[in-house]
Amino acid sequence: MTSSWTPADIPDQTGRTVVVTGATSGLGLATARALAERGARVVLAVRDPARGESAAAGLPGDVEARSLDLADLASVRAFADAWDGPLDVLVNNAGIMMVPQGRTADGFELQFGTNHLGHFALTNLLLPHLTDRVVTVASTAHRMGGLDLADLDWQTRRYSAERAYGASKLANLLFTLELQRRLTAAGSPVRALAAHPGWAATNLQGRTGNRLKDAFALLGNRVVAQSAEQGALPTLFAATADLPGGSYAGPGQLMETRGAPTLVGRSNAASDVATAARLWTASAELTGVDFPATLPTRA
Repeated sequence: MTSSWTPADIPDQTGRTVVVTGATSGLGLATARALAERGARVVLAVRDPARGESAAAGLPGDVEARSLDLADLASVRAFADAWDGPLDVLVNNAGIMMVPQGRTADGFELQFGTNHLGHFALTNLLLPHLTDRVVTVASTAHRMGGLDLADLDWQTRRYSAERAYGASKLANLLFTLELQRRLTAAGSPVRALAAHPGWAATNLQGRTGNRLKDAFALLGNRVVAQSAEQGALPTLFAATADLPGGSYAGPGQLMETRGAPTLVGRSNAASDVATAARLWTASAELTGVDFPATLPTRA
């Protein structure tokens, strides 16, 4: 599919409130800037408050930074507990990519815990406030990931940074699939969508701990990748265009590595409704957070 969508197609966002996780740099900062320029009130949900304040100061309009560490469920709960008033759009953008094996504050495998479980808990805790949509940033790397529901934390398998990252991105898409099913069943007007940036130059790359892999990634950033501003376009498309719930947006050119955003496909594994439901159950058990018992419904 091809598309001619550009940031000029973003509707006026005046009066709307948006939370963007991981917005001190890269895709998150580019997303926040574009929405702020169109009039949205933007809250940067960031792990480093000082960097968040600096980023907010460099953006136009009504922008603030609030502390959020997705690798610590206590921080996720604190952020959600402090939220007051309506929230139009939640952009689950923050993430880590192909890092050495580690654990979150709660003992989860670091990539799965940060990229999926943190956003899973945050979304469900904020759902009673949400009025429009949730956009979760996934990746084409979901195609190389497989979920072992019996070993989500890589306790028994030999750890692979690449496979663990792919699994976390697959989880993002399965989460979107099951979230949309639950929202529809509850009669909620809120939509769940996903997006991926293609190959965009951000500070996520080059953190594997392997010199050769890091050098290749950084070379690709300089030679092949599109800018963070271009990589943010699918997220902005998913956050502002009139798209059906469950949609997945990505670049429309060169095997989804670059270009204007459009709706794209996903792997069979990312479309498996049974696995999506099982992942949801497991995620709720691990985080202690589940889909809210009641939500506002369509008028």
